Amino acid sequence: MSENSNQFLDALKQMQGVEVGDIVDVEVLDVEEGQIDVGVENAGIEGVIPRREYTSDRNVDLREAVKPGDKLKALVLRKAGGDKENGEFFFSVTRLKEREAYDELQKDFEAGKTIEGTVTSSVRGGLLVDVGTRGFLPASLISNRYVSDLKPFIGKTMKLKITEIDPSKNRLILSHKDLIEEEREEAFDKVASQLVVGDVVEGKVSRLTNFGAFVDVGGVDGLVHISEISYKHVDKPSDVLKAGQDVKVKVIGIDDDRHRISLSIKQTEPSPFEQATADLHEGDVFEGEVKSLTNFGAFVEVADGIQGLVHVSEISYKHVDKPSDVLKVGQKVKVKVLNIDPGERRISLSMKAAEPKNSENEGNRSHSSYNRNSVNKKYMNNDDSGFALGDIIGDQLKDRR
Repeated sequence: MSENSNQFLDALKQMQGVEVGDIVDVEVLDVEEGQIDVGVENAGIEGVIPRREYTSDRNVDLREAVKPGDKLKALVLRKAGGDKENGEFFFSVTRLKEREAYDELQKDFEAGKTIEGTVTSSVRGGLLVDVGTRGFLPASLISNRYVSDLKPFIGKTMKLKITEIDPSKNRLILSHKDLIEEEREEAFDKVASQLVVGDVVEGKVSRLTNFGAFVDVGGVDGLVHISEISYKHVDKPSDVLKAGQDVKVKVIGIDDDRHRISLSIKQTEPSPFEQATADLHEGDVFEGEVKSLTNFGAFVEVADGIQGLVHVSEISYKHVDKPSDVLKVGQKVKVKVLNIDPGERRISLSMKAAEPKNSENEGNRSHSSYNRNSVNKKYMNNDDSGFALGDIIGDQLKDRR
């Protein structure tokens, strides 16, 4: 058989073998405004690549993008219904690229790899991203925080995770939030391993909310609840803090399961109780004002907002049935400090121990004088009274026995 006959048979085989779904080599024959005319190499089969099957960019000038004689790989889409010899096919370059991209993306998905993509546009509910093919990034998966404006993301390159892929439906769902969470967990584990509750560290305010402030401590945000910002009352965190501000914080909680770190700003400073009692010692004697009376004793002001308890048994060496029998609110009395408990913020006082010493009652103990003004601090508040409600109730129950 001659050489020409062999070439003819090879070409015939190729013509007979071209089917929808095949990937073929084509040569550009001519370029028109809306399509590219091509022929399958060595097959004698011609067809067209419509503009939309060559590029998704409507601004591309096909005559500038390709020239006659250029070689392309294309996917056979379908056979046209014309009467031309050997029939006519429609080809696609974009769908071939998508198929190849999906093959690679499927591997990345199965391996759990991170990919990169460029945001091309925003649509209702999310962003369209070019990752070799078009993927969809839902608004809820852009960040671990609520995103209201999608436009700033257009044109940006983002690291992404594939959450769902189905080539048959051209369905590709992406997530940036999953990547943020993974990185956050890794950062948390690293930072948390270096911290223990009670540590005092330097941080920077990253953002403010109505319920508190998030402070960056080593690359991880910890929460300073509004109640832990200051010993004074705070209406809004933004009233006393601002983003970017350097602050000193104390670690008051680490939740490994929820990857949360709880912080306090106020606990890095002396409490009102500590400030008020800095110069107060056991054995000091001073004059104070009775602020309130109960069945079990009298509360006497030590400093502004700070009170100590004179138990009914410490009012007098004589028997006292009710404090109100011998005392009244507003009365000035001399008291002696029996005990100061900083942990429980308690101050125990005694009136009878402050009376002039005598052989029967006082013994030979000496008393140090105490100037009340030295602890009359301006930072005191009514919540730091020095006695917890549980202590008061406990004493009441004790008296009823």
